[in-house]
Amino acid sequence: MKVGLIYTGNTPELTELVEGEVKKQLGSSVEMFSLEDASILAETRDAGYVTANAAARLVTMFMKAVQEGCDAILNICSSVGETADSVQDLADYIGVPIVRIDEEMCREAVRKGTRIGVMATLETTLEPTKNTIRRMSRACGRPVEIVDCLVENAFGLDQDAFRARMTESAEKIADQVDVIVFAQGSMAYCEQYIADKVHKTVLSSPRFGAAALRRALEDKGTL
Repeated sequence: MKVGLIYTGNTPELTELVEGEVKKQLGSSVEMFSLEDASILAETRDAGYVTANAAARLVTMFMKAVQEGCDAILNICSSVGETADSVQDLADYIGVPIVRIDEEMCREAVRKGTRIGVMATLETTLEPTKNTIRRMSRACGRPVEIVDCLVENAFGLDQDAFRARMTESAEKIADQVDVIVFAQGSMAYCEQYIADKVHKTVLSSPRFGAAALRRALEDKGTL
């Protein structure tokens, strides 16, 4: 079995988290084909939205994974998640599921509470994540209130400094929410740390994305 992992920006922590969760779900023998194009996220950040060229490069990476024989694809960047949504008809046609890493996380957040805090270090991840939460809210028939939490000047910090900045920001919204969602997979390594600090349910995407990838392969009949 071979799966494609599509990154538009990466850190060693994110690679370790994603690959570890995929192996938990699919077994240590799974073959992982990774592609990364950091210019997609950079262009999206600069423009404030996913440009046509950035979307085209992302879809090209999806198709490269198909050409390399991947049975399913995991889209790891939430900032461009709606681009993955836009090619679902093509994914169905070619029989290679394209799974968003954050969709099941957002569904779980809606199940867990009606007041959902969304934490992000990049503004471009806030709206796509909030849109996904709203879509899950409609699907589940559970109205929700969303509280933004942009963790400013945290992108690129070392782990200790990042945890401190995340804690400071999470404490500001803790009394307003039932559950906190991390909009970026790269934030996942401090999920339990923040949960312990603010005594709230905290959700990050790698484990949910890997589980959704497994279900997609089961539905396909590969597992």
